[in-house]
Amino acid sequence: MRVDIMTLFPGTVNAVLHESIIGRAAKKGILEINCVQIRDYTENRQGQVDDYPYGGGWGCVMAAQPLKSCLQSILDQTQDRKTRVIYMTPQGAPYTQDTARRLARDYDHLVLVCGHYEGIDERFIEACVDEEISLGDFVLTGGEIAAMAVTDSVCRLIPGVLADEECYTGESHWDGLLEYPQYTRPEVWEGRKVPEVLIDGNHARVAAWRREKQFERTMTKRPDMFARLDPSNPEDRRLMQKVIKNAGRKKLTEPVTCRPAVPEDITAILDMVAFARKSLKKHRVDQWQGVYPDDKVYLADMERGECFLVLHGNEPAAVFTLSCLPEPDYDGITDGKWTEGLEYCVIHRCAVAEDYRGTGMSEQMLALAEELTLRNGRRCVRLDTHRKNKAMLNLLRGNGYRYRGNITCESEPGHDPARQAYEKILKVKK
Repeated sequence: MRVDIMTLFPGTVNAVLHESIIGRAAKKGILEINCVQIRDYTENRQGQVDDYPYGGGWGCVMAAQPLKSCLQSILDQTQDRKTRVIYMTPQGAPYTQDTARRLARDYDHLVLVCGHYEGIDERFIEACVDEEISLGDFVLTGGEIAAMAVTDSVCRLIPGVLADEECYTGESHWDGLLEYPQYTRPEVWEGRKVPEVLIDGNHARVAAWRREKQFERTMTKRPDMFARLDPSNPEDRRLMQKVIKNAGRKKLTEPVTCRPAVPEDITAILDMVAFARKSLKKHRVDQWQGVYPDDKVYLADMERGECFLVLHGNEPAAVFTLSCLPEPDYDGITDGKWTEGLEYCVIHRCAVAEDYRGTGMSEQMLALAEELTLRNGRRCVRLDTHRKNKAMLNLLRGNGYRYRGNITCESEPGHDPARQAYEKILKVKK
């Protein structure tokens, strides 16, 4: 790809486009970027390139002659190329990623004309320009900034400029969506943690999470783009509907914390249990379908200091029990085994308030339980759930918990006592 930029300020443009990724690609010969001084082609003895406008008005207009002579010199050197002459102007068509893709795909030579002052003689545009482009509905003092933006966005799509095609196919605007969130070290910064799904090593879950975040971000930040989406991929259609559904749910806008539960919390806790019981029944999961867990169970947990209430701001949002005592039912694990030699904590009786379903509160609850486990000097968390409890199974798998085998728990007569056992080895924060 060759790009010639016709400008009155070649030094300014060169200083930007011959640095960083684009500059390195030019040095390798993948790109050729030239900044051509329009003033060098004027026939005016004073080197003048502009004059007063016919009909009067403020400022001066760039003359057609030096522009045409400059362009002709460029075209004489590039007769074997497929060329597109583009005038950067606020009157042009809005520039988009689709425009960048078209220019990179259909042409191997771009000539970008940078106007200045009050613009350029209309006759040059009529005679020589193939296309007019605008960066947006605003006015700059010249076309140089716009030309640099177009050059950068087109040239980065040329094979060999970036390390891999995925460097741009997953970015904002490539397929009508914004890019997913990005994170780097440290894992925790000012109390904000990198999402667990990104650090558990499961590439399929990472890809699914990122795709969902693309839909979520596009709907939130660019509803105009989201409204134009019409996914042909069934999975993308499913994600789109999921994001729309989640949009009506409560947002986590305040700190999420936990504290030991007290008897005065029992009403809120039992409301959470009732919602969980109803949801499990709806999905035909034979778990919590009797009396258990009731107020007596949670009050006993509180007496042992094992019951914790999760708060969103000051509002009860979830509950869990975290015990450092050995769980006798786990000794009879079958079809697998626990990691040996580790002291562990057990998560029991966790539930999320109805208003917080689908908000990410479950992930927050697990993270808080894991923090408490580390504070207790343990590096291992264990818990169990019903094999048909898909919501819980997906939560555990998506947050780094590994299936270890099957256990049989105490249950009320007539209810399924079989459970799947999961475990997570925690990283000790340095």
